Amino acid sequence: MIKFLDLYKINNRFRDVLQESFARSLDDAHFILGNNVTTFENEFANYCGTKFCIGTGNGLDALTLILKGYVELGKLKKGDRVIVPANTFIATILSVIHADLVPILVEPDPYTYTISVDTDKAVFVDAKAIIMVHLYGQLAKVEELQKLAKDFNLLLFEDAAQAHGAISDLNERKAGNLSDAAAFSFYPTKNLGALGDGGAVTTDNSELANIIKLLRNYGSEKKYTNNIIGFNSRLDDMQAAFLSLKLKCLDGDNERRREIAKAYLKGIKNPKLKLPHYDGSMNHVFYAFVIEVDDRADFIKFLDANSIEWLIHYPVPPHQQEALRCFSYVNLPLTEKIHQRIISLPMSPVMIDKDIQSVISTLNTY
Repeated sequence: MIKFLDLYKINNRFRDVLQESFARSLDDAHFILGNNVTTFENEFANYCGTKFCIGTGNGLDALTLILKGYVELGKLKKGDRVIVPANTFIATILSVIHADLVPILVEPDPYTYTISVDTDKAVFVDAKAIIMVHLYGQLAKVEELQKLAKDFNLLLFEDAAQAHGAISDLNERKAGNLSDAAAFSFYPTKNLGALGDGGAVTTDNSELANIIKLLRNYGSEKKYTNNIIGFNSRLDDMQAAFLSLKLKCLDGDNERRREIAKAYLKGIKNPKLKLPHYDGSMNHVFYAFVIEVDDRADFIKFLDANSIEWLIHYPVPPHQQEALRCFSYVNLPLTEKIHQRIISLPMSPVMIDKDIQSVISTLNTY
């Protein structure tokens, strides 16, 4: 069986240093917002090229706290409209709802699957913010979105949960440093994955950073003194220690993912399969290698019969989920078509060449 993502093998590379780090954390006994969190926040801010990084409990909370932070600062208010790509994981949309804002769903670009910049400009007139999602590890069209945000006086945010380390062609800035604020997830399957949940916000805005530090900790700066109504969403100290260790290997892991993607793109020669758009630059870190196929059910049977694991990112679009049935009236044909056709192939920095070639040769026989 060729695994879709071998988490054991990925993390086993760090076994000795993770155990040493665990022992230090156990001895330190400062498990909430300790030195490990501060150290990682500084390291990740430096990595992304931002002034601030604030660790959170998970990626959804990171994005929600950005929006809540701007509400606290008076830059957004309840009921404001936020433009969100319809083709995304549901968490992007949930963050807007949790912040008492209104998500406006727009179709994606058919080639990159990220938010389309060709959306009817009338949509932007009454909006207050845009969330660009760097889906599957590929940066959205940053320059065009920055221009739209400037032209319509909108806040611009990044959902960078799948794009740790992706670099913009425009100015060589990394994901997390391409907008007013960005949210990251460190879910174990991510390119920079913890051994549990975790997230972070990156920004250059000192006011926002200070507000989010309050919001993540019950609205408190000093113990038992609460300045604002907050949440409990703090990056675990031990996970922060693990992330500091794994951050050192992120660029190398991303480069290996790009190598695998290039091998797939060069080797898979099957007209039944639509391969992802990739220009060969560092703007993609291939969190997932997503293809399209006409008869997905038949293709899944083929993969199963040939012992190739797969995943669908994602089988049901958010607006068709029961939780978001209030959006069932929305007409999003491209998003729905994409969700019916996509499937993700094995992608991992620890994949061996033999398995890569096996996937290629097998798919060419479909």
